[in-house]
Amino acid sequence: MAPLRSRLRAGERVAGGLVRMPCEELVEMIAVAGLDFVLVDCEHGPADVVELRRHIAFADAHALPVLVRIGEGEHHLAQRALDQGAQGIVAPHVESAADAAELVRAVRYPPHGARGFATYPRAGRFGTVPAAEHRTAAAESTLVIAMLESPGAIRDAGEIVAVDGIDGWLVGVADLAAARGPDAPSVEELLAAVHRDPAVASAIRADLATSAAAAEASFADGAQLVVHNVTHVLMEALRTLRA
Repeated sequence: MAPLRSRLRAGERVAGGLVRMPCEELVEMIAVAGLDFVLVDCEHGPADVVELRRHIAFADAHALPVLVRIGEGEHHLAQRALDQGAQGIVAPHVESAADAAELVRAVRYPPHGARGFATYPRAGRFGTVPAAEHRTAAAESTLVIAMLESPGAIRDAGEIVAVDGIDGWLVGVADLAAARGPDAPSVEELLAAVHRDPAVASAIRADLATSAAAAEASFADGAQLVVHNVTHVLMEALRTLRA
């Protein structure tokens, strides 16, 4: 199967699930259910690299692409996640073009970045992939999504996604609401503004969803990648079981 980034660049719409470690069985369930990818959350969940490797290995056994949400500025974790076979990085709190450029620098190999080069981790098939082939594959398949989580980031969204190496953007609605000042536009107004901003139209729009209906609405409104919040979905299902 083509890498997730290639599928998106070809215009395909994809849906996946957001999970927090440890959750190997949830990763497998997402694959068995037929979703397109899993997003492992290391920002609001454990960032243990050994556990992360296990999750990526479980997903890989099912040919399920893995994206990893790192913590703010955790560029070292981004490199390790990619070395272990993750297909992309979702980075929170990207506030400016300068932040975006630093992110790209961390996840791209020279000369486009400063990521340490090695073929012996999982991504290089333990040293069996030739260096030139590994470099080319990384350049073509690594998906980089910047999270916009403040009114300032929404305002500068066009400059952020214009940075070479940023593939798309995802609004963190909860953080956006928390970051608003008392006189700032509402979250709904901020979302409407960025969704209609022509400066971001050529980048991949990613949305978080809490239901199938919300996902369909996002796709209809222009999103190309939708992430289902698996915790929310499970809790909603469990609540229906109460006597």
